[in-house]
Amino acid sequence: MSKIIMDADTTELEQQARDYAEAFASLTPDRVNDLCERLAPDVHFRDPFNDLYGRHSVRALLNDMFERAGKPAFELLEVCWHEPNRCAWLRWQFAAQVPVIGELKVEGSSRIWLDEAGRVAEHLDYWDSAPVYLQLPLIGALLRRVKRKMALPPPN
Repeated sequence: MSKIIMDADTTELEQQARDYAEAFASLTPDRVNDLCERLAPDVHFRDPFNDLYGRHSVRALLNDMFERAGKPAFELLEVCWHEPNRCAWLRWQFAAQVPVIGELKVEGSSRIWLDEAGRVAEHLDYWDSAPVYLQLPLIGALLRRVKRKMALPPPN
C-alpha cells in the first residue's frame, strides 16, 4: 500500500492511524520495532489466540510469528477512520506457512484505538479461527463432521 498523504480533511490522529496501518501491512522482522514504537507502552492487543498487555508483549508475539511461520504477510484492504472515537477499522488478509497446517489464509479486521498522543493503545483483531482448527489432523476431522451436520443441506 502506498503512503497516504494528508489532505485538508485528514486529522493528525487519522494520519497516525493510517501510518500504523501501513506499518502493519508492510511488517517484516526488521520493522517489528518500528511498528512497536507506534504503540502505547501499556497497549492492549487481542486476537483469537492471545490477550496481551504491553508493548514488550506485542513485540514478543510478532517476533515469534516471524520465527515460527513461513512468509507471514498482511495485505491491507481497507482503512475506516472514526474521528469521534479516535479509532480505525482495518480490513486485511493474512497468509503464512504454518507448522502442522501448511498454508493458512484468513481475512479479518482490526479495531485500533489511539490515545491522545496518537499511539495505538488498543489493537483488537477479529477473524474466524475455524480454518486453523479445521486443518488440524485429529480435531479437524471431528470439526469438519460437525460443520457438515450443522450446514444447510444441499438442494435436491
